[in-house]
Amino acid sequence: MKILHIISSLRGQASFSNKLGNSIIEQIRAKHPVKVKERNLASTPLPHLSDRHVTAFFTPADERTKDQLETIRPSDEAIAELMEADTLVIDVPMYNFTIPSTIKAWIDQIARAGVTFKYGENGVKGLVTNKKAYLAISTGGIYSEGFMKDFDHTEQYLRHVLGFLGITDIEVFRVEGVNLAEAKDDVFSKAKQRIEDFTF
Repeated sequence: MKILHIISSLRGQASFSNKLGNSIIEQIRAKHPVKVKERNLASTPLPHLSDRHVTAFFTPADERTKDQLETIRPSDEAIAELMEADTLVIDVPMYNFTIPSTIKAWIDQIARAGVTFKYGENGVKGLVTNKKAYLAISTGGIYSEGFMKDFDHTEQYLRHVLGFLGITDIEVFRVEGVNLAEAKDDVFSKAKQRIEDFTF
């Protein structure tokens, strides 16, 4: 099994989302032979979209200039490793109620018409298929339920955009309340236990 591990937290080894993602991979590794490819968006972010990217994306492949080929090279590389993977583990710390901008930049670079999705008579068809995705979401407060649930723009957005690309088999694990004094001491152990109880 080939796993693509997307890391995005700015907190490095102290990151709860990173620890959660690593725990998921450890459980998969315990049951399956795996090869893990890491893409650390915090240390090596992909470029945000510009007019140069969009122009190059929509230029026919055989007409792209040398400069355009270089412009889309990071996108091509990100798509190649996505297509090669069987499983995605995406570490998702919540920043200001949503995903880090580095994940959004990654999505903008991999969501390309005619490459990872296409339009047809029956609407949009995702071309990134036969893959499993695990979301390792960490939040300072509690967002999976209660009055703050409507503020959570992590899980729903990622489910929609991954589904648009063809990835619909998605499992979500959360470590919540890491900034709440009354809960932070045991929130990760509870999250890790849920991972250990899950059948991978």
